Amino acid sequence: MKILITGTAGFIGFHLAKRLLERGDTVVGIDNINDYYDVGLKYDRLKETGIAAKAIRYGQSATSTVYPNYTFIKLDICDQKSLNACFSTYKFDAVCNLAAQAGVRYSLTNPEVYIDTNIKGFLNVLECCRNFKIKHLIYASSSSVYGLNQNMPFDAHDSVNHPVSLYAASKKSNELMAHAYSSLFDLPTTGLRFFTVYGPWGRPDMALYLFAKGILEGKPIAVFNNGKMMRDFTYIDDIVEGIVRVVDCPAKANPDWDAKNPDPATSSAPYAIFNIGRGEPVCLLDFINEIELHTGVKATKVLVPMQDGDVASTSANINDLQNKLNYQPKISVDTGVYNFVKWFNNYYTPFVHPAPKSIHVTTVLS
Repeated sequence: MKILITGTAGFIGFHLAKRLLERGDTVVGIDNINDYYDVGLKYDRLKETGIAAKAIRYGQSATSTVYPNYTFIKLDICDQKSLNACFSTYKFDAVCNLAAQAGVRYSLTNPEVYIDTNIKGFLNVLECCRNFKIKHLIYASSSSVYGLNQNMPFDAHDSVNHPVSLYAASKKSNELMAHAYSSLFDLPTTGLRFFTVYGPWGRPDMALYLFAKGILEGKPIAVFNNGKMMRDFTYIDDIVEGIVRVVDCPAKANPDWDAKNPDPATSSAPYAIFNIGRGEPVCLLDFINEIELHTGVKATKVLVPMQDGDVASTSANINDLQNKLNYQPKISVDTGVYNFVKWFNNYYTPFVHPAPKSIHVTTVLS
């Protein structure tokens, strides 16, 4: 297939592009390479896929020197005219929209960015998919949409009407907007609620990155809610495997959908919502223990209250992906943290520490 991936200088988009390219798809990647975090990391991700920084110009295509079937264009999804031209030129079969303003904390101080990118930008993507007859739109949602819901594990068939951050509200809005386009224009759309993704090349504002950096620098790390938090940490390879399976199976109308008892995860239109997680939540303090094991350094923990907009626990019910698409996450937290620390030490050589004497790669925390 010919697939557009938005956000290919980002964490998940970078890994997804590599996976699809390696299986033989033709991929066009776009990203505005904004400065929400270190742009050097974004350019290094692109370099890994054969896109040199010197070849990147806004609105112009750059061909990979590693993957002949990969083209990258620096482009903002908020730029409707340029996005429309991209769709017109390349005639995509499917679109994976991973471009978004991420982060709960950032949304507390910069709310307008979330409206511009996550709402207006997503509308531009929807309009292009509608006008150019895209066969399947896959887009990133988030476990944050569950908000005040405390029914564990989180189930995509439950309502999610009580978000506690603007970031979460913007992702819920994406799901509603997608449903409207699926219903009005018969556009197959699938929303993917990601659960705490981590792994090599991850974002610097994510927990594993922040913890590893602080521990290796010998600095105290802030542990929110006094450590009484659970997260469904999901390794990037498992996330990408789930996305690829969804790409290959466009959403279809549910023939049994009941308008008097509406199922939020399906519809009479070609629309679907899936959780993508590991399905085995881990205590935050146990997660930190894994980082200590694989860095060989003891953390100095500072226990602090819960931050605004956050939730104490996340846990994914992944039965739908397992039953419908045979999805099965394979990477344990122990193995995933080991892989991240290995990458981190290679990428940031000043932080290299002796490897611990014993590496346990099969332990599963629960």
